[in-house]
Amino acid sequence: MTSQQTARHTYKFGLVGNCAQLAYIDTHANVVWHCLPRFDSSFIFGGLLDPEKGGRFSISPQSGEECSSQTYIENTNVLVTRFNTADGDFEVIDFCPRFRRFERHFKPLMLIRKIRRISGNPRVVVHCEPRGEYGERKADVSLASNHLRYQGLEDAVRLNTNIPLTYVAQGMPFLLTETKYLVFTWGEPFEAPLEDTCENYLQKTIDYWRIWVQRCTIPDLYQKEVIRSALVLKLHQYEDTGAIIAAGSTSLPEAPGSGRNWDYRFFWARDSYYTLNALNSIGHFEELDRYSHYIQNLAVEAKHGYQPLYGITGELQPVERELDLAGYLGNKPVRVGNAAFLQVQNDVYGQILLSLLPLYVDSRIIHSKRLFSKEIPDHVLSFIEQTMQSPDAGLWEFRNMQNKHCYTYLFHWAGASAAVKIGQLLKDDQLVQSASKLKNEAAQGIEACYNTEIKAYASYVGGSALDASLFQLITMGYLPPDSERAKNHMMTMEEGLRAKGGLFYRYRHADDFGLPEVAFLVCGFWYVRALAAVNRIDDAIHTFEQLLSYSNHVGLLSEDVDPISGSQWGNCPQTYSHVGVINCAFDIWKKLDRPAFL
Repeated sequence: MTSQQTARHTYKFGLVGNCAQLAYIDTHANVVWHCLPRFDSSFIFGGLLDPEKGGRFSISPQSGEECSSQTYIENTNVLVTRFNTADGDFEVIDFCPRFRRFERHFKPLMLIRKIRRISGNPRVVVHCEPRGEYGERKADVSLASNHLRYQGLEDAVRLNTNIPLTYVAQGMPFLLTETKYLVFTWGEPFEAPLEDTCENYLQKTIDYWRIWVQRCTIPDLYQKEVIRSALVLKLHQYEDTGAIIAAGSTSLPEAPGSGRNWDYRFFWARDSYYTLNALNSIGHFEELDRYSHYIQNLAVEAKHGYQPLYGITGELQPVERELDLAGYLGNKPVRVGNAAFLQVQNDVYGQILLSLLPLYVDSRIIHSKRLFSKEIPDHVLSFIEQTMQSPDAGLWEFRNMQNKHCYTYLFHWAGASAAVKIGQLLKDDQLVQSASKLKNEAAQGIEACYNTEIKAYASYVGGSALDASLFQLITMGYLPPDSERAKNHMMTMEEGLRAKGGLFYRYRHADDFGLPEVAFLVCGFWYVRALAAVNRIDDAIHTFEQLLSYSNHVGLLSEDVDPISGSQWGNCPQTYSHVGVINCAFDIWKKLDRPAFL
């Protein structure tokens, strides 16, 4: 398959999790991606990247004839896969428990699978074959008194079930006459009544997610899409440390055969800023509180600057390596780790300051949660000063080229603006003065990127290449939306970067891997926000609805889209893309002057 073929490719899976783990479950009820005990650990089920070495945890009808569908229980992260077969119908309900208990969040390393007969006499087969060390280790399975024990992996792995253990161990079909439960655990064993506990955990998990959604402040339009995006973003924070990852997957290719296969299971300050900004806008601040602790711990070690990315517990070196795996649909290489941690990406400092700004100035955050320390703003601002004139790899993480990027100057400008507000709140004249000076210097850097021939801001100083991230010059308030320069900048970007169906290329010049083949989905959302800002609201609505059409069957959005076929590519679900949904819905709502939030 090539990206030029017209058949539309979408990712046939849904996502469940509990802010300690993520599991991808396809439309055949097979767990195709599940990393334990952390987001960035080896997979224990990894059929997404290698059907043979990845193992499986499948629940399927014995009959080869089937029709399956998949959906979420409304306003939750609980997934339902339904099978219609000649013998009868049944459904599989998948979830990772999450609810409040003992004044804390209960989020065990546990995946619960409920098999419920709907009609007829379906015969079902269950296979559970976990793997370790990215497929290099196979488990030895043994039957205990009431569970299967998988030995030889990195930790204790068990499967408790009321299905006859021999049937599961040997992959034998059985007649589904009553509801069956499977509780897959890592580490701590499951020691409780099976049926009652599973039902109790299911109801409490449903209640938790629905209450969380009820506490969202959202516009009264595009609610379904905003709610699903918010639920997706929530799952990508590793609650133990507060780190937010860009995506839960690795090596899903940006385009078939492109070699652009990356591991996104790490913390980027850039991605975290966008995610937190979206969650803050819907009134959720718990995630920001957790994030602030993570940043404070990084600051202790950041003597000479911040890396672009870190491990989810603050590891400095998520070393990149290639694995001997088949790859998604045969796309190699399969990479784990990410060498971008070695790069210089100076926009990180502005994003950290912008992320922390609400902890200083937002009155909705109670006093005890505010971060009134001057130390971190001073610390981060000093790095803006040190790197103001330094070239970097930029937003798109070019591996073999550095420039003075306009995007970096924009976030120097925005970060310094945030520091001015923090200084004013703290009545710290020195901080205000230093930040104001750096804000002016950053503006000069932005203006040095303006190209009079194309009447637009170029990607970097002295260049003419366009960069779709620079729609944010308008939406972040640097360019007045009603200015002639904003109008010309928009027009040039539309002419140079627009693809079909509301999509935009991030850039059109060759990089380390050649010319980009696919559109980067968030660029389209940045365009929608710019359209709303300049009051082209009909265009904004039309384009936004085009972009929403690129979601999969359960509303998950990928990183990239092929403009020709509309196919999903890249890691999925991608936090960038779901941030775009929330932000665009808010911007359109504001311009329509709708009467109230819901």
